[in-house]
Amino acid sequence: MCKKVMVAMSGGVDSSVAAALLKEAGDVVCGATLKLFSGEQIEESPTRTCCSLTDVEDARRVAHKMGFDHFVFNFGDDFRRCVMDKFVTSYQNGETPNPCIDCNRYIKFSKLLARARLLENEYIATGHYARIEFDAQSGRYLLKKAKDVSKDQTYVLYAMTQDELAHTLLPLGGLLKSEVRQMAQERGLINARKPDSQDICFVPDGDYAGFIEREIGDSVAKEGNFVLEDGTVLGKHKGITHYTIGQRKGLNLSMGKPVFVTEIRPETNEVVIGDNEDLFVREVYADRINFMSVPDLKEKQHFKAKIRYAHQGAPALIEQIDDDLIRCTFEEPQRAMTPGQALVFYDGEYVAGGGTIIKR
Repeated sequence: MCKKVMVAMSGGVDSSVAAALLKEAGDVVCGATLKLFSGEQIEESPTRTCCSLTDVEDARRVAHKMGFDHFVFNFGDDFRRCVMDKFVTSYQNGETPNPCIDCNRYIKFSKLLARARLLENEYIATGHYARIEFDAQSGRYLLKKAKDVSKDQTYVLYAMTQDELAHTLLPLGGLLKSEVRQMAQERGLINARKPDSQDICFVPDGDYAGFIEREIGDSVAKEGNFVLEDGTVLGKHKGITHYTIGQRKGLNLSMGKPVFVTEIRPETNEVVIGDNEDLFVREVYADRINFMSVPDLKEKQHFKAKIRYAHQGAPALIEQIDDDLIRCTFEEPQRAMTPGQALVFYDGEYVAGGGTIIKR
């Protein structure tokens, strides 16, 4: 039976092929591109973003070629409040956020699904590399790793709700990226060879501290002290928004050996410096929990947990110790577990749940 589907189209090759596959399968498709912010600086690097005017036009041209309607929705106010402002606040609090997770959590799925339903679409679809399955035994929808392990995006999708999973289609989950490129070329899509987006869309130059300074000006944290764990002062830092846990470059400290940021203390405006081995810990806590394969954890369970997108994952014991708090104890110490990043734990190929790492 054909479905009515609104496809989130970034202007890139992945979402364009996702739309094409659904259209060819007989579904009633329309495309939607989200206008999330404005700024002339985005056009300076159009291949490194997912939100430039060029991207909007590319999405529109693909929709026209495939013969379906295309909409542009302005979610700028929501994006600023839920993603950009949170990004700034997190850095001021000594955290290292993942804005792509917040965008998926608050914008791409919740807001877009609501808009799709207003236009009488039952489903939304995206070009993410992941798979959704329904487990009849538990009655729950499951998020499964993509066939293309190198492109798997389940880590940034762990916050999807059961309702969102039930009404989302991910046509690329069973494909390799090389196959998607080939499909785009075979269909003559304008973006078949377009480079993948990189960095954070609203910080295309990768200068996070510079972005924060432009956003909040004089209220940016000022110079403070580099210190050892015991408080011994080593020198001056440029402001805590310039640093993240595990950082080595850009410290400008003459210590006679490599040193790293091991902790950020926003309450005293201090950046703690230590050795590489100081970055390794076994235990971390996370809040803002979202469970997927299970509604909650009645008892401790063993999973494979990831502490950042590029982390390979490691065996860990997960324990729910409060309604919105979990403790993760790794079998082996892990390097640079960073507040603000996501802790996502897996049962085999399936996402069991995840949360946001808080101060360790």
